[in-house]
Amino acid sequence: MAGAVGPDGPVTIAGSGSRGGGVAGVRCVAAPSGIDWIQADEMVVQCGAGTPVAELAAALCDVGQRVVLPDGGTVGGALAVGHSGIRRLGDGPMRDALLQARYVGADGSVVKAGGPTVKNVSGFDVCRLLVGSRGTLGFLGEVILRTRPIAQHSQWFTVDADDPTPTFATLFRPVSVLWDGAAVWALLEGHPDDVREQAAAASMRPADAPPSIPTGARVLTEPSSLATLGSLRGLPDRAAFVAEVGVGVVHVDDESAIPRAARLPASGPAVVALRDRIKHEFDPTGRLNPGVVVG
Repeated sequence: MAGAVGPDGPVTIAGSGSRGGGVAGVRCVAAPSGIDWIQADEMVVQCGAGTPVAELAAALCDVGQRVVLPDGGTVGGALAVGHSGIRRLGDGPMRDALLQARYVGADGSVVKAGGPTVKNVSGFDVCRLLVGSRGTLGFLGEVILRTRPIAQHSQWFTVDADDPTPTFATLFRPVSVLWDGAAVWALLEGHPDDVREQAAAASMRPADAPPSIPTGARVLTEPSSLATLGSLRGLPDRAAFVAEVGVGVVHVDDESAIPRAARLPASGPAVVALRDRIKHEFDPTGRLNPGVVVG
């Protein structure tokens, strides 16, 4: 892969294309694929960044474990985009899952960042920088990921609600809480008896699945402002949005439907300047995924 990237000239990387793929009209490379090893007792796995998430999930399921990557696409694509799935509330941010990365830098060399064990260190946590960088700092080739045990019991529940706050306040450590302006869905995991008791306390009934997630846009809001989105119920499509309660992410068909006042403000000049400085340090000539802007 490093040889394919080379030391100069614009270059892009693509996996399955499910998260947008590479930059059009630019020489494209692909990351290696395949699972190198699984250490179930240490709860870590090493694989090529081009490995399909579904393939990794199936292999880990055999040992009763999973990763926090959202479904679909490749491991590298999920990490490069950095968007957590709807389990973000319970699983935490995706960047916490990447322990070590071997990536190809802008000069075509292979760089190792992080390590398979968590230690107290000073300086940049390069693995965290790589997650969500969309391939602008380096192309992921091989990664070591933290795994998690598969819960003993997992069940979605739902209840009609014009405001998600009371239901959310009743639940204890839910994995996911979703709201579309008229109903709340919650994913609860643990011992079956505990799950049933918690759902009953919130007056929730079992559901076969979560609501369909709109794919038009993904908008960031203040978690405390989600209740203000209830006015969107007046739109022709009641499920025009699905909000991740406690996280602040709103999935919506039409981005313009989310009021500006409810959104997180855009990055200020200081943040943009820092982003550009980091990009320049990693890729001075801008050859990696040219034209892609992060944040």
